[in-house]
Parts: sequence; structure tokens; C-alpha cells
Amino acid sequence: MTDPLLPADELIDGHTLDELSDYLAAGRTPADPAIDDSPECRAALTALERLGRVTRDLLDEEAAAAPADDDWVGRILTGIRLDVQSGRRIPIVHPDPAADLALTEGAVRALVRSVGDGIDGVLVGRCRLDGDVETPGAPIAVHLEISVRYGASMANAADEVRAAVIGELGRHAELTIASVDVVVTDVRESRTGKDGR
Repeated sequence: MTDPLLPADELIDGHTLDELSDYLAAGRTPADPAIDDSPECRAALTALERLGRVTRDLLDEEAAAAPADDDWVGRILTGIRLDVQSGRRIPIVHPDPAADLALTEGAVRALVRSVGDGIDGVLVGRCRLDGDVETPGAPIAVHLEISVRYGASMANAADEVRAAVIGELGRHAELTIASVDVVVTDVRESRTGKDGR
């Protein structure tokens, strides 16, 4: 049940992150069309599944040595909540003037997050698009905050994320990318040497 006292900007299409996490934990059963039919909720579920896979082993191995520092997990959850909101409408140019096609800003941020999270050792904490995404051809700056695994080159990780994001946005979104700024905000340490991603 959605908490009516929560501000609207803390909800994902009417649902909290806790509700979506519980839905995942229950194996998405019974099916909830209000969640399953919502692009914002589906993007959040995908991001939560990735985060769960990445953190499960790391938190297990750190639990034996010391209490886990959940600060970076909290920042990533905040980023997921913010990133999956629909946001602005990004038009797609079509030769038929009667066609009205668009992507949501949330869909683009979800794409950027999946690209970054797909790079070994990287987790995207937050993604922001600056510029007039609603005007075709306007320059857009993409700002990313990432977490990297201890021992990985931060500069190489940032360069790899930048190149992958530019490539994917070029293939899937009609945006004029002026820059992709990547900031490493966290380093995740694996105490046992096991890959914590």
C-alpha cells in the first residue's frame, strides 16, 4: 500500500522503492499490473535486480569481518529512484509530420544506467541530463556518478563508461551529446579478494 504521506518525488509511479523491492522478493507474484504495466516501475525493478546481484556477495563477505557500510548502497538507491521518473519528453524526429514520437527522460537515464552497470566493476549511482532535451539538436550534457571496485583504475573505468554511454545514446536516442562527465564517488572494497563487482 502506497504511503500517502510520502512526497510525490519519492514515489515511482505511485510506488515506493520498498514496495518494488518487496515485489521482487516475492518473485513478482501475485502479478501487479500497476507495477508491471508502468515503464518507470519496470526500469526501477531492473535496476534493483542489478543492484541486488552486485551487492549480495559483497555484503555477505563483509558481514563476517565488520558491519557493512551501506552508505554507497543508499546513494545508488536514491539514484535509481530519481533516474526512473519519467521526466521530460524527448522528441524523436519522424518524416511524417503527423507522427508524434518521443522517449521519456527516465527511459534514457535507465539506458545510461544499464550501460554503466554493464561495465565490469562499475555501478552507476546517479545520472542527470542537462540541457533542453525537448528541443531536437540542442546540446546535452550527461552527468554520471559511479562506484568502482577497489583496485580498478578509476580513470579507465570513467573512460570506458563515457565511451559506452556515448555509443549507446548515439544508437538509441536522438540527442546531441556535448559531453559525458563521469565522477567516481565511491570505491567498493572486497575484503576477501572475491570479485564484488
